This record gives sequence, C-alpha cells and structure tokens, in this order.
Amino acid sequence: MIMTKLFQTLSPYICGNNKIRTPQQEAYNALSDYANNPKLDREVGIVLPVGCGKSGCITITPFAFKSKRTLVIAPNLHIAEQLVKEFNPSNDKMFYQKCDILQKSPFPEPVEIRGTTTNVSDLNEADVVVTNIQQLQGGSENRWLSKLQSDFFDLIIFDEGHHSVAGSYNMLKNKFTSANIVNFSATPLRADGQLMAGNIIYSYPIFKAIEKGYVKQLRAISLDPRTLRYVRIEDNEEIEVDLEEVRRLGETDADFRRSIVTSTATLNTIVDASIKELNRLRKESGDNRLKIIASALNFEHCRQIVTAYRARSFRADYVHSKEDSTANEAVMNNLTNHKIDVIVQVRKLGEGFDHPFLSVAAVFSIFSNLSPFVQFVGRIMRVIEQNSPNHILNKGVVIFHAGANIANRWVDFQNFSEADQSYFDQLLPSESKDPNYQYEAHEIIPIDSTSNEIDVRSQSDVYLQEIPLLQENPRIIEAFQKLQEVLEEEGCSEEDREILSREMLTPIPTTKASERQAKRNGLDMRVKTAAGNIMARHNINPAGYNLDEKHLGKTNFVIIKSAIDSRINSTVGKTNGQRHEFSREELDTIDSRFDSIVKDIENEVINGTN
Repeated sequence: MIMTKLFQTLSPYICGNNKIRTPQQEAYNALSDYANNPKLDREVGIVLPVGCGKSGCITITPFAFKSKRTLVIAPNLHIAEQLVKEFNPSNDKMFYQKCDILQKSPFPEPVEIRGTTTNVSDLNEADVVVTNIQQLQGGSENRWLSKLQSDFFDLIIFDEGHHSVAGSYNMLKNKFTSANIVNFSATPLRADGQLMAGNIIYSYPIFKAIEKGYVKQLRAISLDPRTLRYVRIEDNEEIEVDLEEVRRLGETDADFRRSIVTSTATLNTIVDASIKELNRLRKESGDNRLKIIASALNFEHCRQIVTAYRARSFRADYVHSKEDSTANEAVMNNLTNHKIDVIVQVRKLGEGFDHPFLSVAAVFSIFSNLSPFVQFVGRIMRVIEQNSPNHILNKGVVIFHAGANIANRWVDFQNFSEADQSYFDQLLPSESKDPNYQYEAHEIIPIDSTSNEIDVRSQSDVYLQEIPLLQENPRIIEAFQKLQEVLEEEGCSEEDREILSREMLTPIPTTKASERQAKRNGLDMRVKTAAGNIMARHNINPAGYNLDEKHLGKTNFVIIKSAIDSRINSTVGKTNGQRHEFSREELDTIDSRFDSIVKDIENEVINGTN
C-alpha cells in the first residue's frame, strides 16, 4: 500500500498569510491546538457563517492534524463537486495555489468517490478522499466500506456538520473508530432541533463577518397591520383584531400563522414590500441584477406567489423537488444569467447554493425553529463586493409579516451570531407552543382549500418596521431620544410619535392585462399539482398506463391532466388550443370552480362515477 503522507511532510503557509481570512486562520489555530493536546473527545465542531471561507478552511484542516489520509464528506453531490475543485491541483483556482499556501508541487493527492469511476487503488494513493454521504450509505454492505480497514482514515471532516448526528454519519464514525472528526457548519442546529455533534471549539460571529465585509449587512422589515380581519374557526365569526393581538395569535396559534402566509391580502403585502425594497436597492446601487428569493409552504403556494409577482410585471419562477431536474436546471440557468427577478422555492435552494445577487428574502413560509430560517436567510448573505462592508451591493433585506411569528427568530439570530456551545444549549426550545406542528410536513402536503382554514379578509394601514440586526450606534440612539423628547414637548401623542418612525407601505398597482396573463400562466402549474395530488391519494403511478383504457399510449398523469384541462375549457366554453383567449372573468370563474372540477374528475376517472 502506498502512503504519501503529504499532510505530514509539507509546510503550508497559513499563519500570517494575508490571503487567508481571519476566521480561517483562527479556526486552523484552534484545530492545531486541539490536535496537539490530549483530549477526551474525538469529535469537535467549527462554526463559520456563510461566505466566511468554510471550504477553504476544510482544505487546510488535514495539515492541522498532520493527517495520513483524510475523508471529507459532503451532504450532497453539488457540495462534493465544489470541495473536489478546492483540492484539485489541476484547477488553477484551487485553494492551496490561490492563497499561496503551497507554492509548488507536490500537492496533496485528492480523489473523489462517485459511482464506478473510482476504485480502491485510487483511494490507496490518495491523501484526501472526497465524496457525498449517499455514496457511503448501506452499512457494512456498502461496496466501499467493506473493502477498507478501520484505520484507513485518521481524520473525517463533515461539511454541513449539523447533519452528522444522522444514522448514516454515525455508521462512518463507527467504521473508522480511530479517526478524529471535525464538523463544519454555519447552522449547528438541525431543522429537528438536534445540535451538531462534538464540542464547538471555534465560532466566528456573524456581526464580525459583517464588519469585515465577508457577508452582507442585513436588516429586517416586519409588516405590521394596524388591524386585521379574519374568520375564527371555532364559531365561523368574522372578527377584527389589532396589531398586538395579531402578534399574540402568531406566537400561539399555528393555524393562524398558516392562514397569515397563505391569505391573498398578506401574500400581496409581502410581494409589494419585497418589490419596494428590491427597487430601492437597485436604484441606489445602479445594479439591476439584484433579485428576490421567496420561501413558500408547498407547490401550490409557489404557484400563488409566482403569479403575484408576474402580475406586477416581475420575472418570477420557481424550483421545487416535484419538478424534474431539467425544469429546475432551466430555471437556475435563467437565474444565473439574470433573466428572472424573483426565485421562489420550498427549502430547495439550501446548502451549497451560491448566487450573491439575491438581496431580498421574502418570508412567505413558517419557520418553527431557528436553523432552517437561518439557512434561508443565508441565501442573501453572500457578498457581491468582497471585503467591502459598507458597499451598497453588500446590503440585504428580509421581509416578513408580524402574524407569522418570525420576529422572535430575529431575536435568536442576534445571539446566534455568537455561535458558542452554551448559547446553543439555551437555544433549544424549553417548551413547544404546538407539539403537533411540524414545518417539514407542509413542504409535501398541499393546502386543502376545503378544510377549516382561517380566512383573512382584509388588513388596514400596513407599516414597515425595521429591526436592526446589530447594536445601534449610540449617537443615533441619543439623537432619536432627543427627537422623541421634542415631539412629546410639542404635544404629539405616543401613537403619532410611533407612526413618525415608520414608513407606510403603498400597494404596487397592477394592470388588468398583467393580472390576466399571470393567472393564465399559473393555471398549468395548478393543474399539474391537482393531477399529482389525485394520483398520490390513490397510489397511482404517474408513469403507468392502467388508466389508458383506449390504449392510446398515454400515461396516467397525461390522462388525468388532460381530463382536468378539458373540463376547465368546457367550463368557460372554450376548446383545446384556445386557452390563450381566456379573459380575466373566465379565469376568475375557473378559479372559483377549480376545486369542484378536480373533485368531479377524480370521481369520474378514478372511481368511474358520473
């Protein structure tokens, strides 16, 4: 067996290297101290915010341990590909060369495990092996693990290490029992509340990353309606509540939170506010490449949000796990090439996604705990101009509604930047507001419009409230307090003084033509969703042919979708090929009858009734 051991024999230029960022050098020093001192635990954690050079830090970690051979595990193929590039000496932008860590060859030998392109002899000659976790699943039967000795790796690095508490990761830890383990993450809490394994020996606070210009400077805008009318489920009574009650219900009532983000009134308010902020950033920066990213609850919610943006003449599209890879890739290419203004997703653009021109995060979904919220916000945190903390292009905005119970997430976010172990212990919820509510479930279960939902009817005088993410400037606070004193002396009421510190949100006008076109474009997506839901309810294979009674070679999906399309056309007196002629009134009619159309088709096609 050949053993190169280059992580032991090479002398990397790390400490004092001004091409290596502060958090990377400090994390390396912390890892070196850990590796050189006796320790009880074999597993540690490093917390670096998005944009602070986590991938580069991973490449220098084996030097800290003087590793014989290192295994680097990514949570998905995309991140694994990125990490391979950082190690690959044939890439002139690989981290060792880009930052003058190693001036010349030899470089540590990398190899990637992917499919059948790699064999064990490649691994024997490698200093570092990179792969995604899916390649090593299957326990002792895995074709790779069954061929490797328990001491084959002496260091395992988990990228996005908050996943490392999962069973597939523990299997690797148990296989290579003598290997040290380092977890890297920007969000040490998983979506289910579990804390990343290992003691966190280094963390770099978000506020320092902002000061250095490593990540965007963020601010939050809460949409605060003075009053809100909704239908109470218990007695079907329509009532009006004030802002304080809106916030209270948002904290205690999961149905209320869900109704807030799915109501037309709230959806349009968030859309208008996010467009207003995007237009402001584009005007101030002179850069029309800046964009909005929106988080939706599910596939149907994606359609509603996309339609709302398109009605305002903004180029909007969506990515979703229900769409095939070709469709999603087409949307992502349009995003990369600046052909869309708004990208809508349901936790699809997560770890490893990098598009720094996303500058406004519109929160249409519900986050039951901090980690997925921070991951979503992280999509707008990557800077456009490196190391320029005050550059206008390095500003980001998050928009959310007061009734969605997001404000307390921001309070957590301020503390989250400290990222130390004691804080994360405190961060775990001590009590559950609604133990039966799981955010993940709403990603795959569409909203049933026939269920007992709270119906938001209207909201009055929506204001924008800015929430700073960093401690305010003391001079600004002092000046604001003096202004308040003057207003009080002049007889202004407390309510008037509060209103003066806010900015009224003016709804964005839409044309009737753009509304019609947006509804027309969104109809096909809605039909596809309905067809998919019918097949899911009846365990029908979309690619099967058992519904093709006339033997026309049509799949089950095509048959159900075609049946819905035909019924929609006949509802408004149109035939196939005339959908482009739908009027606004006809589209409104289709919208009001859509659920009954789908129900009728389900009975006719699936149950064989008339």
